[in-house]
Amino acid sequence: MTTSVSRQPAVSTPAVDPGTWPDVASVPRCSALRAAVAERVVRHALIRLPLTARLPSGEILGAGGPLLELRDPGAFYRRIGADGLIGFGESYMAREWEAEDLVGVLAVLAGHAATMIPAPLQRLRGAWARRQPAERRNTPDGSRRNIAHHYDLSNDLFGLFLDDTLSYSSAIFPELPARQGDIVAGQHRKIDRMLDLAGVGPGTRLLEIGTGWGELALRAAGRGAHVVTVTLSAEQRDLAGQRIREAGREDAVTVRLCDYRQVEGSYDAIVSVEMIEAVGADHWPQYFTTLERLLAPGGRVALQAITMPHDRMLATRHTYTWIQKYIFPGGFLPSVTAIEQCAARHTGLRVTERAGFGGHYAETLRLWRARCTERGAEIGRLGFDTTFRRMWDFYLAYSEAGFRARYLDVQQILLTGNEATA
Repeated sequence: MTTSVSRQPAVSTPAVDPGTWPDVASVPRCSALRAAVAERVVRHALIRLPLTARLPSGEILGAGGPLLELRDPGAFYRRIGADGLIGFGESYMAREWEAEDLVGVLAVLAGHAATMIPAPLQRLRGAWARRQPAERRNTPDGSRRNIAHHYDLSNDLFGLFLDDTLSYSSAIFPELPARQGDIVAGQHRKIDRMLDLAGVGPGTRLLEIGTGWGELALRAAGRGAHVVTVTLSAEQRDLAGQRIREAGREDAVTVRLCDYRQVEGSYDAIVSVEMIEAVGADHWPQYFTTLERLLAPGGRVALQAITMPHDRMLATRHTYTWIQKYIFPGGFLPSVTAIEQCAARHTGLRVTERAGFGGHYAETLRLWRARCTERGAEIGRLGFDTTFRRMWDFYLAYSEAGFRARYLDVQQILLTGNEATA
């Protein structure tokens, strides 16, 4: 559908620092043909989608729904023509498009991700989509750099929008929609389910891969477990260690700054909350063989994993994305099928239980985003400029939209060895 309305007035926007954000501050080079193809594809998609796209000329595209306001269509089409979805995100960071209901717009796009682009053009993805840079691969050195890019931003930043548990993963709420006051109990409910799934109790030798800021390790120690927890983030290691000392749990919890591939020993249980997303598809076989190597006979592995549909995972496996460029370098979401197949092909581990709760992640992200909005001035005083804050808002909205559209899910998964299931 196309209609026409009055032209919207220009809006003054803050300048983007080209030293910090070079690819946002300037529109990339793009051939006229490529930009024209991008415009045609985007317009064709927008006309059919349940949203409303408004152009500066007053033209309206879309079948009706949340408003996407294109402020600089020329730059928007050039960015998409040059860099696809990376360009889409960078165009938002550059304020070339706006959306009052950002989650709503992104949820429409996520819900139509598989059909938005015509099938013949989908097959040409490999010809134009960028590949992940070699330096972003999750070798031991690459993993340290990738983790530092995100988790070493600032403990103070994360402290401004996370709850008192400093849990940076999905809570499980008693009911939906959730309230800010529910989130601490929701995070403890999530952790307790993980520990129950792994069978953690008095005397359990527990390995945690991905420390976060220590809440799971502290809660496991409270059950009488002996915990080794590993992280590649120096910032997380330092604050987790401080919290463990303040809780008087130094004798029960050891925090190590090391790669999961370097861990030695034998453990009755292994838990890992939303860390497999940082492993990278090429390293999944090594990840699962490492879990099997470290697991004592009869032991249990509990994973919490953000997942995507298997067909979309296969279609995007080699694509370099906005999230990978700006938020999680080297990251890649598995499907449940990929987890099951990789574990079965390379180890004796098998998925024996799993449960999804994607709606709870959407609510967790909504609450985080609301806190970021409320504390935007404080985030700015930490040294994060307006472009960073816009990037961060897009990241949280983009993630929430994925769960709202059920394009993404989050699963708690139990893996056990053959001897445990015989």
